[in-house]
Amino acid sequence: MGTGHSIDTPIRVAHLGICSVISIIDDTLIERIRAFYNSKHGLPYKKIYRYDEDARARRVTEYLETVQKLVRRNMETVRSLPFFHRNDKTKYFELLPNGSPFKQEYLRMLALPPGMERDELERSLSSRMVPGTFDVNIMTKLDRLNVDKHGRPLGEQFSDAKAALRGFANSSLQSAVEFSAGFNRGLFAYLSSFRDFYRTEAGEMKKKIILKVSDFRSASIQGHMLAKKGLEVHEFRIESGLNCGGHAFASNGHLLPSILKEFREKREQLKAEFLPFIQKFYESMGWEYPHSAKDEQPILTVQGGIGTNGEDRRMREYFGMDRTGWATPFLLVPEATCVDDDTRELLRQAKEEDVYVSDASPLGISFNNIRGSGSEVWTKKQAQKGKPGSPCPKGHLVSNTEFTAEPICTASNQYQTLKLEQISAMDIADGEKQKLIDSVLVKTCLCEHLGNGALITHGVVRRSESPQAICPGPNIAWFDRIYSLQEMVDHIYGRGSSLVPENRPHMFSKEMVMYVDYLERLISKSGNTEREVSALREFRDNLERGMDLCLRIASDDAFPGENISTITPTVEEQRKRLRVMFEQFELRSALVLA
Repeated sequence: MGTGHSIDTPIRVAHLGICSVISIIDDTLIERIRAFYNSKHGLPYKKIYRYDEDARARRVTEYLETVQKLVRRNMETVRSLPFFHRNDKTKYFELLPNGSPFKQEYLRMLALPPGMERDELERSLSSRMVPGTFDVNIMTKLDRLNVDKHGRPLGEQFSDAKAALRGFANSSLQSAVEFSAGFNRGLFAYLSSFRDFYRTEAGEMKKKIILKVSDFRSASIQGHMLAKKGLEVHEFRIESGLNCGGHAFASNGHLLPSILKEFREKREQLKAEFLPFIQKFYESMGWEYPHSAKDEQPILTVQGGIGTNGEDRRMREYFGMDRTGWATPFLLVPEATCVDDDTRELLRQAKEEDVYVSDASPLGISFNNIRGSGSEVWTKKQAQKGKPGSPCPKGHLVSNTEFTAEPICTASNQYQTLKLEQISAMDIADGEKQKLIDSVLVKTCLCEHLGNGALITHGVVRRSESPQAICPGPNIAWFDRIYSLQEMVDHIYGRGSSLVPENRPHMFSKEMVMYVDYLERLISKSGNTEREVSALREFRDNLERGMDLCLRIASDDAFPGENISTITPTVEEQRKRLRVMFEQFELRSALVLA
């Protein structure tokens, strides 16, 4: 959800039992939101300035403590509410899945006549109400080294990602950190500095590790690296490479069904392979690894493009996933997410053609985007005024050293001015020159723009001065109005009418089309070297195998509300595209390599 759209989701919905994740990479945004909530709720607030000692970590810690304090306060308020009234206590139980034992007790209580038994059950239910957990996210690629106010380099432990991790580790939260965007050896090693990530004698971990992964191999490699430090992965969060929100990390043609099938078949290996390394580390530290933890398996969850209860059940009942994640549809739920009104309306009106995989990210990674956002409009206007790029006020995405000794951001005015001057001096055809110019000007200041929606919503900044970026998954095209939290949760659990039309393509169909589109872009950029030709063929072969699995799924009985009838025609159409695409590609490659 970017940096800002779930920044205060726990404050909004944790007391209703809803779990969520906060990004903790943008400490400037975090500090401003902390100031807002402390003021709103009369909590003491002392500003932490940018160059204060360990400011980044302290900002994260203090904000998480504020959120936890407000979540606990909200939860106590809800617990104290009476039953048999239309209030948040009733909503808490109504939101629970129908099969929940806790909900069944609640329903039994409602059916009891007044008396001691009902009173006792009311007290018991109230005492066992707990808030939804809130975890934190760190995008591992955002690990800029920092300097002090005099420009002198700070140590490795003050890098963006490590400081954010320290901020979480120093908090009193009992939750998890989710690492996304791949492997960061230094960051993972730094985890071992904090005892809370290891088990107590009772077998508990105060703080847990979640890895967002694209395939089983990635899970195995990262899990092994952590296990050598005695660290356990509590959860592997599997995400579709393209059919998701935010940055899109495409697999090598492996479709989500193929990836989930491998996890289903090999999940027992995960703990078995890691456990000897973990036990050896505990032994080296003089700790005893709790016997009760030896049979605990990592949780497997999946997210990315799920849009109906039938698809949700496919993930859990067919592929054996423990849980599922939903994000994009909640951007249309004001109770849950922090999105400014203009952007929410843009999302509400979005059609399939409005949501696309862009090159807007300064990191050079594909980025799910929506046409007409405030960020897109502002970026184009800056270029038209002859002032391309952003002032780069935060600098979290600095990475380029083409023109400077110190890394700068490709979305910055500094970089774009220098790059455009270089392109202008090139002796190349006008068409090629324009392509290069467009590739520069498309980069957007995501550091600032992804957080602006939250600041606008809370009145901290003016909309007219704060361009808003947002990064929904393609699923947003099928949700077309503003929803209540109750409506969205009922939709997820298959209660009542579906919020999406019957003709919505199956999530596997959508992903398939996106991967063929992606392969087409790869082919168009290919230099037709032997290595590239081999890689593109492998990509196609993996896609074909994934399509075979999709066809087997399409021959099964559908879960209620699961539109598997779209899978077979989609496979046929996309295979036809692949054949035509590769006939032309192979012919061109043969001529180049001859």
